[in-house]
Amino acid sequence: MASIKSYKNKNGDKLYRIQLYGGLNPQTGKVQRINRRGFKSKKEATLEASRLELEVAQGGIQKENNIKFEEVYHHWYQAYINTVRESTYARTDAMFNNHILPAFGNKRIRTIKINEIQRAVNQWFKLAPNNFKKWFNYTSNVFDYAIKEQYIKDNPCKLVNIPKKQIAYGDKPANFWDKNQLLNFFSYIYPDKELEKYTLFRVLAFAGVRRGECLALTWDDIDFNEQTIRINKTLTQGLKGKQIVQAPKTRKGRRTIKMDKSTMDYLEQWRLSQRKRYLMLGFNTFQKSQLVFASSTNNHKCLNTPAKWLKKIIKEHNLTKITVHGFRHTHASALFSAGASIKEVQERLGHEDIQTTMDIYTHVTNQQNQEAVNKLVKYLNF
Repeated sequence: MASIKSYKNKNGDKLYRIQLYGGLNPQTGKVQRINRRGFKSKKEATLEASRLELEVAQGGIQKENNIKFEEVYHHWYQAYINTVRESTYARTDAMFNNHILPAFGNKRIRTIKINEIQRAVNQWFKLAPNNFKKWFNYTSNVFDYAIKEQYIKDNPCKLVNIPKKQIAYGDKPANFWDKNQLLNFFSYIYPDKELEKYTLFRVLAFAGVRRGECLALTWDDIDFNEQTIRINKTLTQGLKGKQIVQAPKTRKGRRTIKMDKSTMDYLEQWRLSQRKRYLMLGFNTFQKSQLVFASSTNNHKCLNTPAKWLKKIIKEHNLTKITVHGFRHTHASALFSAGASIKEVQERLGHEDIQTTMDIYTHVTNQQNQEAVNKLVKYLNF
């Protein structure tokens, strides 16, 4: 006889689960237990239990006819996590929990129709026109996995019409500052009072590193003799939002960046100041593995800290808005304006593919194209 029990999900909602005898496993000869969960009422659970008991009595559960999308997802996910980094599979898990499983999780995968997927895709497109396609592609991956496991024969996602984002009028605000804007920004941070903040933003602007790369730096990554910064790790988010340190995503991401003397001087000043400040807090910061930019408990700073600092300065002084990642764009823009080649910028930024450099910084090359036209007109002079 089936056992029916209630439980609460992570949102505190009361749901029901069932367990019943499923016969003997044909491979091992051992007793099988059938478990199902996610029923919104006891009546719904009881009806499903009765149906399953009848199916067992008639020769056994045909799993491929009854398995739900969420269960297939969990099977797919266990294989998926062995192919990507923790930060990636953490984002994927959140994507499924927030968007995909609410749409399909409790449905038997064989019953999900094209129009149901189309309806979900249309809703996702309205909700997040920049992200919906990624959600759709992951949904399709689960259906492909179900085909491999012979739960279904065809992937209904293949026949869904993908909405197309209309190109908006006007230019997208540039996420970078020119030379004068950058100088103006730094004029509002006083090194004698906010040395750490000044140094952090200077590293972002003059090294072109990512936020996570900057916050993961340790003093053994800084070579004052050679005036270089070595990038070999990054701070990011893992499962359940926990901050973790990972290796760079690509081989090109591991790089050593040649730095200017002024930035290295500020780093050296900050190292001396940090040692004095943290010694008063009871921390020994003389180890080479000491974080360059640490929290008050001498751990990694929160990933959002640079953004909070930046937003405050921008708001107080009415500056053109950019993000923390905008310092990386600013760095590239300055390199191009100084005459650096695409290849040189690629190497410095750690892009695996030169096309990435081309795609991201088209606003800079467009500016250079205009300068080239101006030079041509001046030369031809008619």
